[in-house]
Amino acid sequence: MGDFTQSAVACQNGGFILNTKTTNTGDGRLVTIFGGGGYIGPIVAKRLLSFGYHVRIVDLFLYGTQNIMLGLFDEPGFEVLNGDLADSSVVNAGLDGATDVVILAGLVGDPITKKYPEAHDAVNETGIRSLIDQLNGQSLQRVIFVSTCSNYGLIPEGTLADEDYELNPLSLYAKAKVGIEQKLLSLKGQVDYEATALRFATAFGLAPRMRFDLTVSQFTREMYLRRDLLVYDADTWRPYCHVQDFADVIQRVLEAPAPDISFDVFNAGGDNNNFTKRMIIEAIQKHIPDAPVAYQAHGSDPRNYRVDFKKIRDRLGFTPCFSVEDGIKELIRALDQNLFEDAETRANFYGNYEINYEKP
Repeated sequence: MGDFTQSAVACQNGGFILNTKTTNTGDGRLVTIFGGGGYIGPIVAKRLLSFGYHVRIVDLFLYGTQNIMLGLFDEPGFEVLNGDLADSSVVNAGLDGATDVVILAGLVGDPITKKYPEAHDAVNETGIRSLIDQLNGQSLQRVIFVSTCSNYGLIPEGTLADEDYELNPLSLYAKAKVGIEQKLLSLKGQVDYEATALRFATAFGLAPRMRFDLTVSQFTREMYLRRDLLVYDADTWRPYCHVQDFADVIQRVLEAPAPDISFDVFNAGGDNNNFTKRMIIEAIQKHIPDAPVAYQAHGSDPRNYRVDFKKIRDRLGFTPCFSVEDGIKELIRALDQNLFEDAETRANFYGNYEINYEKP
């Protein structure tokens, strides 16, 4: 079991406390994050930089989010490469001098992949497979592929899905994630790096590229604005995890002993953040009791899964710092200060709705 003493991180009141005497655990390693220009990437980059890593973000910025990089641009050891992972020359440049790779790239989510199936195939299937084909022989230490708990799809009520539970991907997005997991993990003994797949729970939490098309943030904002909110299939389960906790997970994998993570898969999240949609609404109503909410059965998304996070807790010592309610409260504070005034006029910045993609 990893106790993660290297990075001296503790949780307190829904946040991280860093022991600044022992934070230089990166030791100059250069982590290239393919797809690091979205919701999660800048949070991961900021954390790794604070621990002495160098970070390179490679991203095509399909949603016009380039300016979120400005907050990190002058950080020592940070760089940005604007380009497409489906372009082998971009991948080669991204790998130059890298010691580790994190693959966050792709069209993220069921709606956007369904809307743009050709782009999905070019990026989530062909592009990421080609990227993986270029990783061997690059003297990398770790390769981390960010997958999704959506791979479980629909499981019986009262069941918890651990990493060995039968996968049942229901969307193009999840089917591609399952396929890439299988490809990467099948390379054991054939490549010169250690690979890990992380099945992320659904993300929430404040970030430079805030997303209001994800459940916790969407519900909180709609209720904050007192808009009529219609919630489909209120008692279906999903796991959730704060973006800061995801950054913690990625660092733990980078620093764990190789036998603990090599060619293995982990559910990334925490048991206490398995929530139904109704439970999220009830948590928001503690703070916004007068918001209009209605429920309706038989929506278009049948997914229903509770996830077991025992393996990542036991093996890597990971327990989330942030609860769903922590995320709700921090977002309400940000809304109180009018930090998202442009959310209506820049909808595509705050959600994965429209792209204009041409294969290289």
